Amino acid sequence: MNDQFIRGVTIDWKKIDKYSYLRKIKALKGLERLEFKKPITFFVGENGSGKSTLLEAIAISYGFNPEGGTKNYNFSTYDSHSELCDAIRVEKSFRRAKWGYFLRAESFYNVATQEIAYSDGFTPSEGYHEQSHGESFLALAQSQLQKDSVYIFDEPEAALSPQRQLTLLKEIYDCANNGSQFIIVTHSPILLGIPNAEILTFDNGKIHACDYEDTDTYQITEMFINHRNQFLERLLMK
Repeated sequence: MNDQFIRGVTIDWKKIDKYSYLRKIKALKGLERLEFKKPITFFVGENGSGKSTLLEAIAISYGFNPEGGTKNYNFSTYDSHSELCDAIRVEKSFRRAKWGYFLRAESFYNVATQEIAYSDGFTPSEGYHEQSHGESFLALAQSQLQKDSVYIFDEPEAALSPQRQLTLLKEIYDCANNGSQFIIVTHSPILLGIPNAEILTFDNGKIHACDYEDTDTYQITEMFINHRNQFLERLLMK
């Protein structure tokens, strides 16, 4: 029995304009349903393959603010989300999440600024702008992670060093083992290595499951590390 908080999503294409760019995204074109079977699901694929577009629509449909934050965040700096959020429906299980957070690398500054505006004497600001980008990114993630909760992360590795990515990996792994669910877009070969996660690739025209070693992220990183000189010679030769 699938008891994930977000069991899956369905898309009603009749609600999407026939001339919409969404119909030109190969991985999304014709997608009617996608199921989430494990506590941790990764979206991987080349830039422009539709990963973040789908992730954003799931987050908004679930009740998160388009720019990120908890469900209590309600602000808008720039309205950039697609019409997919109006056509997608989240299938929820009988379980109710205790907490949740939508983390977007591209709008983190806006969320950190809004966090100050929401703070008061009872809930003081965490002072994310007073820390380095990487430190504040990790601190925010760590402060929000709880058991039995839902987390939707878009490229959480963006500001993190490899060491900090390992720290985040352990935080996510432990939190998932305590009943939480994660749906994550990433290009990080480190985060993708989390055991027992499901990896869904958006490459080759259709969303499908793949093994860690079969992702482009792993293969290109492995090739560069183990054959750096040959790789660069071929890449840079004139």
